[in-house]
Amino acid sequence: MKIFSTSQIRELDRFTIENEPITSIDLMERAANAIYDKFLQTIHYNKPVYILAGPGNNGGDALALARHLLQTGLKVKAQIISNGKLSLDCEINLKRLKERFDKNVTESVNEFSIPEISPDTVIIDGLFGSGLARPLSGIFAQAVEFVNNSGCEILSIDIPSGLQGESVANENDAIVKANYTFSLQFPKLAFFFAENEKYVGNWSVLDIGIHPKALVETQTNFFLTAKTDIQNILKPRPKFSHKGSFGHLLLVAGGKGMAGASVLGAKAALRSGAGLVTVHGPKCNRVIVQTAVPEAIFSFDNNKKFITSVYDLQKYSAIAVGPGIGVNTFSKEMLAQLLSEIQQPCVFDADALNLMGYHPELLHLLPKRSIITPHKKEFERMFGESTNAADEIKLAIEKSKEFEIIIVLKGAYTRVILPDGNVYFNPTGNCGMATGCSGDVLTGIIGSLLAQGYNSESATLAGVYLHGLAADLALETESEESLIAGDIVAKLGKAFKEFVIGDKKLENQENK
Repeated sequence: MKIFSTSQIRELDRFTIENEPITSIDLMERAANAIYDKFLQTIHYNKPVYILAGPGNNGGDALALARHLLQTGLKVKAQIISNGKLSLDCEINLKRLKERFDKNVTESVNEFSIPEISPDTVIIDGLFGSGLARPLSGIFAQAVEFVNNSGCEILSIDIPSGLQGESVANENDAIVKANYTFSLQFPKLAFFFAENEKYVGNWSVLDIGIHPKALVETQTNFFLTAKTDIQNILKPRPKFSHKGSFGHLLLVAGGKGMAGASVLGAKAALRSGAGLVTVHGPKCNRVIVQTAVPEAIFSFDNNKKFITSVYDLQKYSAIAVGPGIGVNTFSKEMLAQLLSEIQQPCVFDADALNLMGYHPELLHLLPKRSIITPHKKEFERMFGESTNAADEIKLAIEKSKEFEIIIVLKGAYTRVILPDGNVYFNPTGNCGMATGCSGDVLTGIIGSLLAQGYNSESATLAGVYLHGLAADLALETESEESLIAGDIVAKLGKAFKEFVIGDKKLENQENK
């Protein structure tokens, strides 16, 4: 799914109006119908509703919604808030509402009239949409203060009023803190910034029928990965294939006391379809790894505690480096040697990234099209701190282009940044993944897909999606608190089975 800027959204609306064709007021009615349907699915039917409508088209959406809810028989009151001037479509919907439900509408001009509402009221915020370009003040700031202090359940139309579509919120600004946000046609870029979470709440996207041609032809660098995207990436496995058909991954992982990183990375790689997985680690980890993952080959280093060198690289299809290798002189020298010799697709994580952060000369040795998977602190060690999530993405885009690498910024809506400047936000996953070794599992998945012949972009997008999906599936039996990295590995098979690849499903049905 494409994510557009607010200026692009205005153009998409205009294109739809001119080319469907449809009048702007009818497009607004279509939006109100979509909001109405979602409202009835989300909110308890018998709760009273109080709607705050602003002077623009967001207010027009809110007033049209008020009419639909009142026609259904709900207890609804609406207040139109302005400085004395309304948009044309907002005026039309105010007139329509008053014609049938005049007693349910009040107007506040220049000064907010504080309503008396019960604690179980649902407040619908229809003050301003995503096109807002400056902080709210005056009557509108007064209304936001009332909403946020009400203690009521809050639903925002399109975007919480006061939040700008591509920006990180300023805590000193008046911004509605919504429990739910019903975004029209597209998510807003602002939804993906951690600082905005407390304003956006649980968001969903409502289809209002923007013209499909406009969606195809309008270009953007921001995307929300969809299940269909991954469906199109994953390839069927030929009936006459063998283990050599699916590649050989070298996983360089684990120092003394960190054998678990090797174990989980190797299990994830095997569960993601690699034909062979070799773990290279210190001698002290040999028994642990070969006992815990008997399906993996163990290549032991000459050093008993650390990884000091890697050899015979040519026999591997892909290489994954970093989990648990430690930040020491041995691992630094090993990484420098490895970076100078790698010819295969590769993914770097954990201590490999920390070493690059402490020794920037290593970063300049990264092969083109390499994949790095830093969490926030690792990214900062490598490239410096950012003031907020929006600036962090800008920096990641800059560095991805500079080094011609793929950057995976791990976290909620894990962001995949490609060297062409495109950014993909991942929708799968949950906060239970904030646990040790979760990233090692991701390294194993991506490395496995690389070994199987997927290109770097496809392996990264699919790996990140499957990683999060497996964690979501694990919540069927686990809680976010109890989730551990091994639970993610255990659900990888079920995650892959969410996809129909080639004629596999048809063949299975015929065989039954």
